[in-house]
Amino acid sequence: MHVLILGGTTEARRLAELLTGEAGPRGLRVTSSLAGRVAAPRMPPGEVRVGGFGGAEGLAAWLTGHHVDALIDATHPFAGTISFNAARAAATAHVPLLALRRPGWVPEDGDDWHPVDSLEQAARVLPALGERVFLTTGRMGLAAFAGDPELDARWFLVRSVDAPEPPFPARMEVLLDRGPFTLDGERELLRTHGIDVLVTKDSGGAATAPKLVAAREAGVPVVVVRRPAGPEGLTEVATPQAAAEWVLAAAR
Repeated sequence: MHVLILGGTTEARRLAELLTGEAGPRGLRVTSSLAGRVAAPRMPPGEVRVGGFGGAEGLAAWLTGHHVDALIDATHPFAGTISFNAARAAATAHVPLLALRRPGWVPEDGDDWHPVDSLEQAARVLPALGERVFLTTGRMGLAAFAGDPELDARWFLVRSVDAPEPPFPARMEVLLDRGPFTLDGERELLRTHGIDVLVTKDSGGAATAPKLVAAREAGVPVVVVRRPAGPEGLTEVATPQAAAEWVLAAAR
C-alpha cells in the first residue's frame, strides 16, 4: 500500500512517524510531499518529494503513475489551493482522501480578539488598535501591511522561519525563528519589544498558541485571520493518531 501525505506541518511529520515506525503496517510505503516554500524544512521519515504537482490534473497523474492507494491532506489550514486540488485529484484518480486538520483556536475569558477574513482586513483594523505590532502571519503576504501612510507610521516585529522579501512594512524588525514557542519566551518577547497589538492566523495547534496566552495576560488585542473555507464533504480527523488509524483500517 502506498500512502501520499501532503505535508509540511507538525501533524504531517507525526503521521509519517507513526506510519513508518514499529507500529505501522508492514509493507506500507509512505511518501510525504512538501511545497518547498521553506529553505530548510524538517524532513519527515519515509520518502520525500519537494515541489508542486502542476495543479489538480498533475496531482491526479502523480497518484495514478505512482500507484498511490490513499491520499492524506495534512497541509497548513491556510494552504488553500492545494486542498481543493487534492479533492479534485483524488476524485479523478479514484483514490480515498482524508483531511487531517488541527482544530482552530477558541477565544477564552480575557481575550480581546478582532476576527477578520484576510490579511488586507487585518491591515485595515490595525491603526485603531496599536502602534507596535507583532506580526506572526509568516513571510508571505506582508505586502498587505506595506505602502499605507497609517501603517508606515507603525513598527512591526515580523517573525518567520525564513527572511521575508519586499514589499513589506516600512518600519520592521525581522525575527527568524521556528516553533514550538514557550509561554515564558512569548511573555518576554511582548515585554521587551513593547508590543501593543498581535496579528496572527488561526493556525490552531499548540506549537504557536503560547503567544495568545501571553497577549491575554498582557491585555494585548489580537487580530485573528479566520481560516479560509475548504472543500466540503471530506472525511476529516483532528489528530495524527486518528489519521494513522484510518490508514491502518484501509490497509487491512
